Amino acid sequence: MKRIGSTFRIVIALAAVVVFTFQIGNAQRLKPGPQDLSFFSTVDDTDQPYSVYIPDNFDESRAYPLVVFLHGAWSNHRLGMRRLFGVGNAQGYDFVKPGTVPFENDVEATRYWPEFKPVDYIAAAPYARGTAGYQGIPEQDVYEMLDDIKSRFRIDDDRIYLTGLSMGGGGTLWLGLTRPDIWAAIAPVCPAPPEGSDELAANAGNLPVHLFIGDKDFLYKTATEWKTRLEAGAKRLDYVEYPGVGHNSWEWAYKDGFIFDWFSQFKRDLFPQQVKFTTRWFKYDRAYWVKFDNFVPGNPATIDAKFTGMNTVEVTTSGVDAFTLNIEGHPQFNPAQKVTVKVDGKSFTSKSADAVSFSKVNGAWSNGKFTPGLTSKQKGAEGPVYAAVTSSHVYVYGTGGDPSQEELAERRALAASAADWTGMGGRIMVFPRVIADKDIRASDYVTSNLILFGTRETNSVIEKFADNLPLHLNRDAAGYGLVYVFPLNRHYVLINSGLPWWTAPKTPPGQGGYAFMGSKVERLRKYPDFILFNETPDNVIVQGTFDNNWKLPAEAAAAFRASGAVTIK
Repeated sequence: MKRIGSTFRIVIALAAVVVFTFQIGNAQRLKPGPQDLSFFSTVDDTDQPYSVYIPDNFDESRAYPLVVFLHGAWSNHRLGMRRLFGVGNAQGYDFVKPGTVPFENDVEATRYWPEFKPVDYIAAAPYARGTAGYQGIPEQDVYEMLDDIKSRFRIDDDRIYLTGLSMGGGGTLWLGLTRPDIWAAIAPVCPAPPEGSDELAANAGNLPVHLFIGDKDFLYKTATEWKTRLEAGAKRLDYVEYPGVGHNSWEWAYKDGFIFDWFSQFKRDLFPQQVKFTTRWFKYDRAYWVKFDNFVPGNPATIDAKFTGMNTVEVTTSGVDAFTLNIEGHPQFNPAQKVTVKVDGKSFTSKSADAVSFSKVNGAWSNGKFTPGLTSKQKGAEGPVYAAVTSSHVYVYGTGGDPSQEELAERRALAASAADWTGMGGRIMVFPRVIADKDIRASDYVTSNLILFGTRETNSVIEKFADNLPLHLNRDAAGYGLVYVFPLNRHYVLINSGLPWWTAPKTPPGQGGYAFMGSKVERLRKYPDFILFNETPDNVIVQGTFDNNWKLPAEAAAAFRASGAVTIK
């Protein structure tokens, strides 16, 4: 009986394996061609759509090249995929008005997929919240989409390409130059670059770039300025200017699948001979084999590192206090030999690739690893105030101070107004929560940045952390607005006491780049780590940044005290 029972169990187990194998082998797969997928966003607990193209005769055992496309303003992911494949909106004979040739509008074109010219690539186009640019949350969407695609398909990491048009062309420059080692090549079409992009052109030193523009485009001057920058900085620049063409150069740039053919020439090199990289934020702290370990966030920091021979590296820095060279695997590094590194003219010799780290001690370079302290500015805790709304965050209004029902409603309306991400292109698809201080949950402290309105007297969350926060607006300080960011519990709190941060200035602020969002949160881009103003943001009492240990500079502290409106902890 034991033998029969054992045999029976084996037969059952084998049958289960056969059934499981049959189910896997016959699982439902995505069809070839364009279609829609989504990923779950932790920013606001929503599914975010993107379009994907799967080639004919798709082989799941192959690693495919990937093209990421960023759509323009007032567009979407489905239209973006059409543009990438050179498919415009349809036109035809108008039976109502004979002799005219009407075009589909974008709404009509979004409703269906036309036939695409086959290519042997996977392609993807994120919705990225709508007309919101490609910084902050939309930027995070692009990378979360990329992670989602890699979880579904085998992608060749050395053949990932980035392109986009107009707003998406500017996004192509921003994403391509802040994280150049992600991409094998980039192709901005009639780009509208966001503020802060200009100084990053040299980051394309190992990136092939193809720039397209029409000479009648309102962005023509911007494109030609970028042409000059990229001629000096990019590994390779191909430039096409279409005579007589306005802001629709994508119709020519993507025609007949040209961009896929152009991309096919290039593969990413993770270990180039030379790396030039500029950044202002720990969020973008590395490129290829160079990593920034310490600098002052918000100020430009630059490294130029180059192998000048076998196991010999020369480094020039500006605005950098510590860095690491991750040279293991580099073709010009032999782990059996010592490494010589010259940093700003000073030479060091190291026995191991693990020790190629340098930091400044009393203003002089030393061969040693920098380790940030618990209270140091670092990735995820560097500011400025806008950083608090670039990931998961909750808007919290106060219920303290025994407010009337009318006052309570006004407090909630203020927080709800801040949480309304309606921009110049309509509703931006970000859906943060608005809650009362008494309704905040323990999980909110763990998962989200907190946007706190009120003072310690009116908002119990501000009072909860009062001893850890550096600034408090006095209860009798009428007519003032205090806005600042501070790290707590591995997340940010953004305090807005008194007048809201979106109080209209008397003079509209200048714009150094193209901003598409236009929402209230967009106003935060203009502020550093802290600001105190009186009546309007034009009348600044004090503003600035905390130091690298999140301490208030002495000069700023004196100005806060002199105002009589703020208590410093």
